[in-house]
Amino acid sequence: MVDQKDSLAREVDEELRRERLLKLWDQYGTYVIAAVVVIIAGIGVYKYVETRRAQAAEAAGARLALAGRETAENKQAEAQKTLEEIAATGPKGYAALARLRLAAALREAGKSHEAASAYEEVAKEGGIDPLLADYAQLQAATLRLDTADWTEMQNRLNGLAADGNPWRYSARELLALAAQKAGKIGEAREEYQRLLGDRGTPPGIAERARVMMSMLTEAELAKADTTAPAPPAPESPALATGEGKAKSETKGGKAE
Repeated sequence: MVDQKDSLAREVDEELRRERLLKLWDQYGTYVIAAVVVIIAGIGVYKYVETRRAQAAEAAGARLALAGRETAENKQAEAQKTLEEIAATGPKGYAALARLRLAAALREAGKSHEAASAYEEVAKEGGIDPLLADYAQLQAATLRLDTADWTEMQNRLNGLAADGNPWRYSARELLALAAQKAGKIGEAREEYQRLLGDRGTPPGIAERARVMMSMLTEAELAKADTTAPAPPAPESPALATGEGKAKSETKGGKAE
């Protein structure tokens, strides 16, 4: 008898739950279906966009490789056209790489001013990889070294020379050269010593820093030698003998 009552109670509870669920479905079922449709559609759009993005990146990478082959085969016009197309229509990262190659081509052609401006445009572009932006800024600073003053070079390079920046060693070497060019030997020495004191400095940069430090030391020693007062000239033996003879004759005349 107790088991029958329990069974009946469970059936009543289940029926009540079904009725509540049906009421909820009648009220909100349409919204649930709409939400599910939106979620499925969103996933589909995301997958489509990701696929298209991957295809665009693959195509841009292939065209960038093509431009490299065209350059190697001395097909400069074709390579430039390919790079310009990638820069105009390619994904942001590949477009930035194409613009960097176009800037490098200008530099190799001896168009330093145009190349520096092209690098600066890439450096200022928003949304690209900071590694590429900093590289572009470093190249622009290198090309501006001959014309920029010390303050401008500091503004261009101080951020790149900071600890943790991937381009810090090249930036510090360039800062030292800029200081040396501006006649700020103390600052140049400081940057060279900074490079030599860092174990992470690449061997080539460290060796150049060592050479430049030696040159600065030699120049300072040579300058010290030229500014030191000259010692008195030694007395000429002939002059000394003549003066002695004259004094002897003078004394002899007086004795007579």
